[in-house]
Amino acid sequence: MIRTLKQSSLTLSKQVGLSGWVAHSAWRRSRLLILCYHGVALEDEHLWEPELYVSAAHLAHRLALLHRAHCTVLPLGEAVERLYRNDLPERAVVLTFDDGYYDFMARAWPLLHAHGCPATVYLTTARVDHNFPIVNLFASYALWKARDRVLRGDGIPGLAGEYPLRSAGARHRVVRELNGAIGQMNAGPKDLIVRQLVQRLGLDYDALIASRVLTLMRPDEVARLSGAGLDVQLHTHLHRTPENPDVFVRDVLENRDRIEAITGARATHLCYPSGVYRAAYLPALRREGIVSATTCDPGMVARTADPLLLPRFVDTSRVSDIEFEGWVTGIASCLPRRTRRAHPAVH
Repeated sequence: MIRTLKQSSLTLSKQVGLSGWVAHSAWRRSRLLILCYHGVALEDEHLWEPELYVSAAHLAHRLALLHRAHCTVLPLGEAVERLYRNDLPERAVVLTFDDGYYDFMARAWPLLHAHGCPATVYLTTARVDHNFPIVNLFASYALWKARDRVLRGDGIPGLAGEYPLRSAGARHRVVRELNGAIGQMNAGPKDLIVRQLVQRLGLDYDALIASRVLTLMRPDEVARLSGAGLDVQLHTHLHRTPENPDVFVRDVLENRDRIEAITGARATHLCYPSGVYRAAYLPALRREGIVSATTCDPGMVARTADPLLLPRFVDTSRVSDIEFEGWVTGIASCLPRRTRRAHPAVH
């Protein structure tokens, strides 16, 4: 009901010219829209998890909409600097992509290059070196691929008996029980267990691995894109948000060192994993020279915003054109919205 009312309000605002007025206002010019994307589907991932993945066609359409709306797409660092010195151009937008999946290189990068749009990848570095699919997501994707089957769980840690996979709830149950059994294991043993699961489902594990689905870019791939102009920034090494700020910042610093070793550039902008942040992080991050940090809280960025708590709008397969346009113009930020949006964690 709320979503329907929001869509109707945005449609009416566009029809009567209010959206256009806001888009050209001094209010909009003093604000920055930071867009967030996660995965751009290699094949059918957007059908499996539309809150995490968009299709390449979806992204291409969004870039075309930004062009038609005469937006100025800025590099992240320049945008933050110009925001706080009150020097933003018309309808300033930043494009960010979380985690650093291989699909960014295969699907998003060619589109960004074709449209002349700069972008930032917030890179989680642990799985860059250990270059296998993200375990919990890979298990979920495999179960979805085999949703017409029944899983026999005997011999797989955390599972027992048979699991019909037709419903999303049943598949979520398998992932939950599997994670409960292997969550604290090292990456190598986890990979072997998920291989067992995939093969038990009757899927071709080797073909899925070769496709690079749900796998991050390798160091040489990150370095190549960085050399071609991609901005690579911080997303922690392990994609975790512990309560202890010192533990969190140590992970950020390991992430920074690893990115610098790969790209030759020192990263100073952070994205909180899964959009989770804690007030105790902020003083420690400032001491380490972190210039900005983005959340998954939807909103436009004003000069009054704390640089370490910058909101973003998370674009997904379920976001309509009218809602996206509402955020581009700025009028959507005036409507009621959730205060936080998280995405599946990387383990």
